[in-house]
Amino acid sequence: MTNEEKMRAVVAHGYGGPEVLGPVTVVLPEPGPGQVRIRVEAATVNPVDLVTRSGELVGAGLMAARERTGIGWDAAGVVDRLGTGVTAFAPGQRVIGLRDLLDVSLGAYAEYLVLDATAIAPAPADASAAAAATLPLNGLTALQSLGLLGLAAGATVLVTGASGAVGGFAVELAVRRGLRVVAQAGPADEGFVRSIGAERVVGRDASDLAAEVRRLVPGGVDGALDTAGLGIRALAAVRGGGAYATVVGGSAPLPLRGIRVHQQWIRADGAALADLAAMGLTLRVAETLPLERAAEAHDRLAAGGIRGRLVLLP
Repeated sequence: MTNEEKMRAVVAHGYGGPEVLGPVTVVLPEPGPGQVRIRVEAATVNPVDLVTRSGELVGAGLMAARERTGIGWDAAGVVDRLGTGVTAFAPGQRVIGLRDLLDVSLGAYAEYLVLDATAIAPAPADASAAAAATLPLNGLTALQSLGLLGLAAGATVLVTGASGAVGGFAVELAVRRGLRVVAQAGPADEGFVRSIGAERVVGRDASDLAAEVRRLVPGGVDGALDTAGLGIRALAAVRGGGAYATVVGGSAPLPLRGIRVHQQWIRADGAALADLAAMGLTLRVAETLPLERAAEAHDRLAAGGIRGRLVLLP
């Protein structure tokens, strides 16, 4: 391949609703030292894509404004080219990877993606590209958040939004750590969260979440992983001196009653991603769509009610 070869991508032209998403044709990117170029087979649509496209992250000071913004954090595909110094991967190998830089002109919504070798891992065995693409961002978010809580085996943990993509992985990973999970989920999702290991379930629409949790766990849970951004409502379910972590930016409450409060900010971690890929976690794809229907995928995700992730196929 030469530097003059082109690829297709979908980017945000300015900021606003799904209508700002549109195609571009750009020069095929070359991997630099320590980098890998991936031929993308599947790219997941995540909530962070919507707030990036809308300009909310610019408004929050998390990224600079630009005329063209890359969208898409995680992808599955095949190694296409190696940068100098990369020995852990080989051309033709199936991999998954995470882009954790916000301020870029090209994201995973593309035919090719260049990532640091430290941000990718072998794809889960026997998983489709679409299913594999759902793991990096959501799985690492759950794993890193549980690490912040620092709970020992036998402890109790509340997972809010347990039927969601991050929440589902959090339940499975917590159970693997020997934690006893109280899952917050709607009636239609109770069977699912129990099937992946939740010991107890509280209703998503409970008027007093803390009271419901404390009825099941007197004194409160040892920790809460708040994937739904409930803030103080989830914190109130935690015992004094316990731990709380949120994955939703700006939703962290004050550390009342000596509770350790953490805001999880995702980081790429290829070694941890490789461990996740080997665990046989439940990978849920709601539907696949061609890359050019990215705007439709954003509309559908914003409307809610989706179980699993929408995945784009370049």
